[in-house]
Amino acid sequence: MENRPLVFKTSCLLHVFVGSVFVTGLVGCSNSIKELQTLIIRETAETRQEVIHFRVAGVGVDSDASQCVTLGDSHPVVLQSEGDVIVGGLFPLHYEASEPEHTYHSKPPTTPCTGFDQRAFRWLMTMVFAVEEINHSSVLLPGVTLGYRITDSCDNVHNSLRALFPLISSSIPLTNQLRKREATENTSTIFFERVQSVEVTTAKAGNVTTYSKEQEFRTTWSETNACLSGSPVSAVIGLASSSPTRAVAQALGPFSIPLVSYFATCTCLTDKRMYPSFLRTVPSDIFQVRGLVQLVTFLGWRWVGTIGTTDDYSQYGIQSFSAQFQKQGGCVAFHLTIPKSPTLAEIQEMADRVQRSAARVVVVFATEGQLLDLYFELVQRNVTHLQWVASEAWVTAALLTLPHFHSLLEGTLGFSFPGVNIPSLENFLLNIHPSAEPGMEFINMFWEDQFGCKLHFEEDGSIKNVGDVNLRGLNAFGSNPEIQNASSAEQESFFNRDSFAETPFCTGFENLSLTGSSYTDVSRVRISYNVYKAVYAIAHALHALLNCDSAEQNEKSCDKHKQFTSEQLLSHLKLVNFTNKFGEKVCFDSNGEPVPLYDIINWQKDKHGKMRFVTVGSYDGSVPLGRQLQLNQSNIIWTEGHTEVRLNYFIICITIHFVRFSDSTLFLTVQVPVSLCSEPCPPGNRQARRKGEPQCCFDCFPCADGEISNETGSAECIKCPESYWSDEKKVKCVAGIEEFLSFKDSMGIILVALTLLGVVLTAVIIVIFHRFRTTPIVKANNSEISFLLLLSLKLCFLCSLVFIGQPSVWTCRIRQTAFGISFVICLSCLLVKTIVVLLAFQTKLPGSRALKLFGPSQQRIMIVFTTAPQVCLCAGWLLWAPPFPFRNSAYQASTRKIVVECKEPWPPGFCLVLGYIGLIASVCLLLAFLGRKLPDTFNEARLITFSMLIFSAVWISFIPAYISSPGKFSVVVEIFAILASSFGLLLCIFGPKCYIILLHPERNIKKCVRSKNSR
Repeated sequence: MENRPLVFKTSCLLHVFVGSVFVTGLVGCSNSIKELQTLIIRETAETRQEVIHFRVAGVGVDSDASQCVTLGDSHPVVLQSEGDVIVGGLFPLHYEASEPEHTYHSKPPTTPCTGFDQRAFRWLMTMVFAVEEINHSSVLLPGVTLGYRITDSCDNVHNSLRALFPLISSSIPLTNQLRKREATENTSTIFFERVQSVEVTTAKAGNVTTYSKEQEFRTTWSETNACLSGSPVSAVIGLASSSPTRAVAQALGPFSIPLVSYFATCTCLTDKRMYPSFLRTVPSDIFQVRGLVQLVTFLGWRWVGTIGTTDDYSQYGIQSFSAQFQKQGGCVAFHLTIPKSPTLAEIQEMADRVQRSAARVVVVFATEGQLLDLYFELVQRNVTHLQWVASEAWVTAALLTLPHFHSLLEGTLGFSFPGVNIPSLENFLLNIHPSAEPGMEFINMFWEDQFGCKLHFEEDGSIKNVGDVNLRGLNAFGSNPEIQNASSAEQESFFNRDSFAETPFCTGFENLSLTGSSYTDVSRVRISYNVYKAVYAIAHALHALLNCDSAEQNEKSCDKHKQFTSEQLLSHLKLVNFTNKFGEKVCFDSNGEPVPLYDIINWQKDKHGKMRFVTVGSYDGSVPLGRQLQLNQSNIIWTEGHTEVRLNYFIICITIHFVRFSDSTLFLTVQVPVSLCSEPCPPGNRQARRKGEPQCCFDCFPCADGEISNETGSAECIKCPESYWSDEKKVKCVAGIEEFLSFKDSMGIILVALTLLGVVLTAVIIVIFHRFRTTPIVKANNSEISFLLLLSLKLCFLCSLVFIGQPSVWTCRIRQTAFGISFVICLSCLLVKTIVVLLAFQTKLPGSRALKLFGPSQQRIMIVFTTAPQVCLCAGWLLWAPPFPFRNSAYQASTRKIVVECKEPWPPGFCLVLGYIGLIASVCLLLAFLGRKLPDTFNEARLITFSMLIFSAVWISFIPAYISSPGKFSVVVEIFAILASSFGLLLCIFGPKCYIILLHPERNIKKCVRSKNSR
């Protein structure tokens, strides 16, 4: 190891001390100060200074000697073995530990750990197995023996730090006589040593110094040894939980001692500035969270609850899951945080919230030990309707697979690491036995927990055999303090076993192969496999560091005498890249992360009633998004409503859904549980979020007319394209039915018939007038103007036909132009005739020459001049903003039809055309009204007055009727106005004349026409 300045060593050590005051194995390093009584750390800010005093009492350091002094007289149990390179290990062999109470006036007491975890013990033994396997390998690290130091972290921060310092310092040296592993085929003799009388061999000088239990522990430092920087442990494998891992990684980081975790998945550990020497063989939670979000959303669960604890693993995982889940449209119904030491009232309150919630799916980020109390309470309440989604921390925890939990946890889904079957591991695990020899404490603890008995050793070290031994296997969890304090009735209800009032003694010859537990179940190990990969990763890094493949090493052995630093080992460990015997590529990215691979596990009972972890899918975070999640839903067993149906001696677990047909055949189908705050809105509806509630809680409202939603759970309705309309169910857009005044419509046929009638009548009158053009009644009414008037009336009748039929570009342009010009010509003729009548009366007065001045030529000119403004107006209208065909969907909501009409982009154009017609008609009406009492027998002014009254009444009533008429009926109103006014003019002006010409020809003489009194 390389030397570090002593000041740096002291500051680093104190930095760790501030974070864990309760570490009893802390080592104080000497400096040039005679007596270290008070350490003052000053932190200067811009405006103030804070002085924090830390007092370390009773530490006297000789200024003349560079040395470390242990603070404490107790050391944790350590499993260790000799080796050229030592690898440390931290495993949570116990899952419960009380919080220490610090008075800061005396040394903190040792906090005992309870609740032995057999699965963690298997992880520990897997590390030992991997080290032994590497030591027997002639390919990996030839000539180099790996050793180990392994201790219990108790799965919490303060115990992990307390175990760390003796592990990596020289305060727990190897024994003076390094015991070697017995050369048996598949087993190894493991020794645990408490420091009582030990010998320490320094790394450089090889000096041996013996200390007794009563002596003060002191270790002489050489040039390369000083506290943590002179650690005999080259790398550490651990830990299981994220919070203890953060504390240990932060302590080891300044010394570049590699820490390789097999189970700490918190995303926070990817921060290389905070944890520069941290790596792991387990993927980060960021990938697990992405997978869990994809799994939950894929199964249609939008309303879920979350349960976590106070540690970093849980808090980071729940926070990340909630954020990503909400981005995918999901909502968290509730979140429960389990305290470190929950009271009965807190457990009951959490169980109440779980039961009250409408969420049927609960996502849990915690370890099995942290969940026991809550699950016990839920089982007592017979809660069976919840679908549990587990994180990798407990998805394969055998502690929760007891029959007591089957009703609650059967059907649990979760992510786990890929599992393998490690050859020879099972035989290695089964060949252990308890012993009274020092260092066998862990095995003895496991033995007592496994068989529910108590070991009692004689003075000679043999096991005392007292009475029968009760082999109760996995049902023995007497180390749980809650169970220890429970009554016999409660214990029976929890475990379905006899009281623990009298614990039998162990014989030491119990057969592990006859038991079924998380320790012996190695059919498909997962976390143990991560431990296995961590050991091999360190071995491959050492293999490269020690030049084991160098050509200079002729004897196929490593340069075991090469000195290296922890920084060098860390740099080689980051570059590790190999494929193990299971075909998996082991490597680390820039953040020290492995390839993110997961199995999706489903908890299912086998035919023997035992809970099994069945792989029903996979998740690969390294592939594109659409291919990451692979799930076989047909193999999943859900939590609630399962039944066992025996068909051909196979057990099929299904959710019952009955479908009965006429032949009475019964079909059973699997149904995924539903967890929603509100049922998804069916197609044709949209979701409207309830005020003050999460986005998953909503009401359903039908889409508006012209809008659709063709998917279940649509948040918004989609507007149909132009010329399309929503169907009755609002699920699809259908082409709108085009509506216009067709020649085939009954209304169109009637209007066409009236138009033709008007044209025929006009033609007949023209023929009559032409036949009798020489008669006085025709000549007296200015036959030329009469023929022009009849022609314009025919145009008026004919122009109504342009309004019938499907509008086109040309019909839209012609219809209003033809209507406006033909009616202006007609009214101009009437105006001229009215003026002629008035002037004719004036000519009978003496000296009047008015009629002579308004001759035929002037009459023609006046018609042209009165028509010209309308022609110019229509021409400008057509050139500036011509009407065009338009599909009007404004009436689709009520009629479900699209009206095809002519749209005037410049509405004032039609108003001006109609207004000019009204102006001419008003002038004509005024003049005719003035000449209504002229003394002619056949007073044409009276007829014009009457016809103008009809014309004006029709067009005045036309305006409101036209505006209020929907769709094609506006066209009908306009055609009716054209026909009505045309018939009014035709019949009122020419009807009486035809009557006289045809029925009373005797009155068609000059005398009668000029007679004043005859009728």
